[in-house]
Amino acid sequence: MLNKNPAWRYLAVIGMLLLTLLYALPNLYPADPALNISASRGASVTEQVRLQLAERLNNDGITPKSVLLADGKLLARFDSAEQQLQARDIAKAFLGADYITALSLAPATPGWLAAIGATPMKLGLDLRGGVHFLLAVDMQAALDKHLNDLSGQFRSELRQAQIRYRSIQAEPASGHIQLNFRSAADLAAALPVITKTDAQLIINDGPSPLSLLVSMSEQRLIEIREYALEQNITIIRNRVNEIGVAEPLVQRQGADRIVVQLPGVQDTAQAKEILSATATLEFRLVDSDSDINAALAGRLPGGSELFYSTDGRPLLLEKRVILTGDHISGATSGYDEYSQPQVNIKLDTAGGNLLSAASKDAVGRRMASVFIEYKPGSELAADGTPVLVKQQEVINDATIQMRLGRDFAITGLHSPAEAQNLATLLRAGALLAPIQIIEERTIGPSLGKENIKLGVTAIQWGMVAVVLFMLVYYKAFGLVANIALGANLVLLTGILSMVPGATLTLPGMAGIVLTIGMAVDANVLIFERIREELAEGRSVQQAIHHGYDRAFATIADSNITTLLVALILFGVGTGPVKGFAITLAIGIITSIFTAVVGTRLLVNLIWGGRRLQSLPL
Repeated sequence: MLNKNPAWRYLAVIGMLLLTLLYALPNLYPADPALNISASRGASVTEQVRLQLAERLNNDGITPKSVLLADGKLLARFDSAEQQLQARDIAKAFLGADYITALSLAPATPGWLAAIGATPMKLGLDLRGGVHFLLAVDMQAALDKHLNDLSGQFRSELRQAQIRYRSIQAEPASGHIQLNFRSAADLAAALPVITKTDAQLIINDGPSPLSLLVSMSEQRLIEIREYALEQNITIIRNRVNEIGVAEPLVQRQGADRIVVQLPGVQDTAQAKEILSATATLEFRLVDSDSDINAALAGRLPGGSELFYSTDGRPLLLEKRVILTGDHISGATSGYDEYSQPQVNIKLDTAGGNLLSAASKDAVGRRMASVFIEYKPGSELAADGTPVLVKQQEVINDATIQMRLGRDFAITGLHSPAEAQNLATLLRAGALLAPIQIIEERTIGPSLGKENIKLGVTAIQWGMVAVVLFMLVYYKAFGLVANIALGANLVLLTGILSMVPGATLTLPGMAGIVLTIGMAVDANVLIFERIREELAEGRSVQQAIHHGYDRAFATIADSNITTLLVALILFGVGTGPVKGFAITLAIGIITSIFTAVVGTRLLVNLIWGGRRLQSLPL
């Protein structure tokens, strides 16, 4: 019989609507103003700190909704933004500089929804508020670092090949490495070793007959710059994820720029801490043959540098770096056999081979772990941004007892919290090139609320206009289309909440308004086609059947072209453009489903399979 559907089809559509409705429910619970409190390196967030802070807030007349400790961080929720700001000032004064206190918005999703993974839609910077940074990558520093690494690789390769040389000196200013040899035979033997190291090197004669000048080709320089930029993006994204910022945006802009957006973060100082607190390690052998007192007096040996440990003890370390943090693939905090804190390091294959080769001939010697951070200093650059200062300290030095491999541990740390923070920083990675913040903007949550309010108002008025038009013009069939429109909005909201990479922005809300208008286009085509079939003398059931079947081709053609445009916008667009493209693409798919499948099921349920002379259309 025409226009009759099996029960399973109704159950499938109802089940889909209920599922998306369930995942759309968290959007009814607005986020709470909150404080995120984490420890700086060397401090820790404990249950005692939580109790003391809660007591201090209550004594100052502020009653938080909750103060919870999880994953070494405190999350304090409040009823209003005013309480949040007051609590921020109190917490900063009470906890001091050893803790990072940042404003944020915490989801208020009920536990039973959170248990099934239901979360509210991810809001962009323009709706939720937060901070926006434009970072410039110091490409020259990346090239200099690669040049220094290459010179170290030359030393290692030539020693392994038992080829003697006088000196190997990287000269970043001129962009080349000068190698000086003892004899013409050594120079000739070194050429294939150097060429094997990197096929894209340019080798020229040096200033003397027994010297070579090695530089990198233009193609190799381009590859280094590209790798530094992409690696910095990955590392910054990992760093932000380690801190726990929800839905960050980290993407490339131009040849040497990175855009970072942190929704929900209102404290630029905390955001800068996130970006600048990247760290790495260097492993060097201790120069125990030289006189430390002479070094302190300014008479440094040619192949060594003076460092200080965390407790202020001076150490002479060889300039040659055995291994850098670039090869660290994993880092976890733990305890040694004496229950002292340590960091367990796992290296990649290349790093394991380098450390194994270096430690083979150094058993019995001491090796130091040098912790390196880049932090903004007091000096300003020409554009007014702080110049990053390289800070180095020896966090551990121990005797090499045996040949080392891919797994080893760093001991001598002062506290478990220091070990945990160091492991976190090392997991996030070290920037291949320093960065400078050349632009920053803060968007307050009040502005985001105003944008949401205006966007919701536009959606409401759009819904009212469409609903009234369909009721007046198509009568009972218009009511069916309006029910499908409501279902479309539920589907759209639920899918946006379920898709991990979907973020709702202000242009995205414009995409929802556009989707509401487009959602009834398909119904208009179908209803007009049914009217034409009735005018040609077909029966009611035939008109319904042919109306849906013959209108589908037109609906599919028009919506597929729009969907392709949305996919292109998503592929080439950035930020708000992507937000618009996501909502438009999802809206097109849901509107086709509700218009073609949803309304047909309703029409067949109400009028299908019955002997009717006319339709309320």
